[in-house]
Parts: sequence; C-alpha cells; structure tokens
Amino acid sequence: MTPTKAEKAYWTKLAEIIGCIACRLDGRFNGYGSIHHVDGRTKPGCHMKVLFLCAPHHQTGGKEAPSVHPWVRRFEARYGTQESLILKCQEILKLKG
Repeated sequence: MTPTKAEKAYWTKLAEIIGCIACRLDGRFNGYGSIHHVDGRTKPGCHMKVLFLCAPHHQTGGKEAPSVHPWVRRFEARYGTQESLILKCQEILKLKG
C-alpha cells in the first residue's frame, strides 16, 4: 500500500516538528531518522499509525538507546507504548498548529 501525499506530508511534519519522539522524551531534538510503522504496512490507515524514530531508537540501539526493533519491551518500558507515543505526537502537532 503506497502512502498518499497527505500521509507523506504528515510524516514530514513528524520529522520537522517533533523529530525522533524517543530523543525528544530524552530532552533533545533529532530530526534524522525514518518512519516506523506501528501496525504493519498493508492495513487500512497504517501509514498514519507511525512514529518518526532515529536509527538507534528504530533498529540499532542498545542499553543507552533501546530500539523498537528488536527490543520493543525495553523501548516501551522507557518511553511508553507505541500507541501512547502516537497520541503524544498528535497532541504536539495539534499544539504547534
């Protein structure tokens, strides 16, 4: 399922306004990263159920930066569930207009 223009625009806002949500929660802005799909890439609405994450928090982290792949439990223990992070991102974007 190819993302729409509107979905890609949402991704851009996540990157430019919020940056990596995990880094933001750690107190810093990091606009370098990629989109993480929380519930697969083929379901209806899947391209809006995403987080923008830097490489360490997405796939290459360790103890200092737990990554959602493959350590989802450690990641969620530190930052909250992925669903709660999606809501947090939506709230931030709403506040920023």
